[in-house]
Amino acid sequence: MDLNYTPEQDAFRSEVRQFLQDNLPDDIRERVQKRLRPDKAMTQRWQKILFDKGWGASTWPEEFGGPGWSPIEQLIFEEECAMAGAPRQLDFGLRMVAPVIMSFGNDEQKQRFLPGILSGEDWWCQGYSEPGSGSDLASLRTSAKREGDHYVVNGQKTWTTLGQHADWIFCLVRTATEGKPQQGISFLLIDMNSPGIEVRPIIMLDGEHEINEVYFDNVKVPVENLVGEENQGWTYAKFLLGHERTGLANVGQWKATMKRLKEVAREERDGQRPLIENTRFRDRLAQLDAELRALELTVLRVLTDKRGPGPQASILKIRGTEIGQQLFEMLMEATGHDAIAHVPDALELDYTGPRVGSIDATPAAGDYFNMRKLSIFGGSNEIQRNIIAQLVLGL
Repeated sequence: MDLNYTPEQDAFRSEVRQFLQDNLPDDIRERVQKRLRPDKAMTQRWQKILFDKGWGASTWPEEFGGPGWSPIEQLIFEEECAMAGAPRQLDFGLRMVAPVIMSFGNDEQKQRFLPGILSGEDWWCQGYSEPGSGSDLASLRTSAKREGDHYVVNGQKTWTTLGQHADWIFCLVRTATEGKPQQGISFLLIDMNSPGIEVRPIIMLDGEHEINEVYFDNVKVPVENLVGEENQGWTYAKFLLGHERTGLANVGQWKATMKRLKEVAREERDGQRPLIENTRFRDRLAQLDAELRALELTVLRVLTDKRGPGPQASILKIRGTEIGQQLFEMLMEATGHDAIAHVPDALELDYTGPRVGSIDATPAAGDYFNMRKLSIFGGSNEIQRNIIAQLVLGL
């Protein structure tokens, strides 16, 4: 196997790098590189810049407005964006619901929803998990009863990431109770401004408002917002999760974090030798660097598989999230005792108050606690191991 990039791929990397140098706004770059608090306006502004270039959705085919890049080009683009300090694009629209609409939606739904996702005008969130229905997603109870030309939705979703900003939510709802639980689930697209929807914040360990509870009280949803066939939503849900879990490998983001970790480890603190000179720490860092490189190659293997993401996506989800957690644990360790202090206000770009230690100390503790979620969301890693055991190992 030739692991080197071709001259054409190297030229593409140079093109992407030059575009980022010329078009990534300095204030966005600074906010991302300092790991400060992101906001909706920043994400949408960057999406609009990419959209105007024709690069709004690196994984989309040309027929839907994407650049039609190969899997290798997609990976190069995402890596260069992460290394340059570009914000992560919103996965819920671009990588999750859009592929479902492309594959199972009708022409009217494609024409109605895909342009807003691509331009960044429409912000999407995911309505899968419920209290008591997380890893056992098929036990969900949010109901959708058809009444004439609309469904009436009642129930609750939880852990809804960035739902406070969302214009739309794609939901798994129960439309039948007979037979196996998976057989009565449908896939609905719901306007978050619909009467009867209430969003309540959930404050996380790091004190941030990133996730929410979403309540549905007799919410009317037009029948034309049903994707595919009624009671076939479990099939679409599994298709979506394959794309989500492949994306959770986060290779580009982790390579940028690894670069930052090495820089922090080389700094002298309080007159002490840089941590990189500590043999044990350096060995751990080298081991993690090698594992990240192995993950990158595995992602390339999955992306170039014409069958699409299957159970192999579970492997990427496990290794990608574990590596991410180790990176932020080591980054907090490298920051030293300065990471103990957590000042939420300091996560704003215009903060002028007192700081403890360098700028790297500002988000260190919050990032560490936030990243504990990685092995839980998108299907817990324990569930992913069960999928691998059953579908790959045949146990």
